[in-house]
Amino acid sequence: MRFLSRRLVMPSDLNYANALFGGRAMEWIDEEAAIFVTCQLETNCLVTKHIGEITFESPALQGDIVEFGLETKSVGRTSITVSCLVRNKATKKTICLADDIVFVTLDPETRKPTPHGKSIEGLKKQTEKELKSLNL
Repeated sequence: MRFLSRRLVMPSDLNYANALFGGRAMEWIDEEAAIFVTCQLETNCLVTKHIGEITFESPALQGDIVEFGLETKSVGRTSITVSCLVRNKATKKTICLADDIVFVTLDPETRKPTPHGKSIEGLKKQTEKELKSLNL
């Protein structure tokens, strides 16, 4: 799993118990997953079709830095399924896991599902090439 971005938990992100509001975490997960998939498929013409189970395990508090780990689970003809793990940057404790996030690519004109032409093997090679170019 690659941890690609971070967010600072601010007062406006808190619920009545002074912990990260679950709805805000879900908003961030959808946005981070969409960015990840856009980079994987090299298109921004896609939509979130489904978000499976989200399991909350520990709270994030004001001032915590949370980081988002994403990985591709499967690739279909018009879809891609990813998982997102949100964890505390300092403690590495899992805050929540969103599994089976499905995105579908769309034709920009008809807005109908369209094949993206990618495979899981091709995406792995694409990632390896990307990492080499970054010297990671």
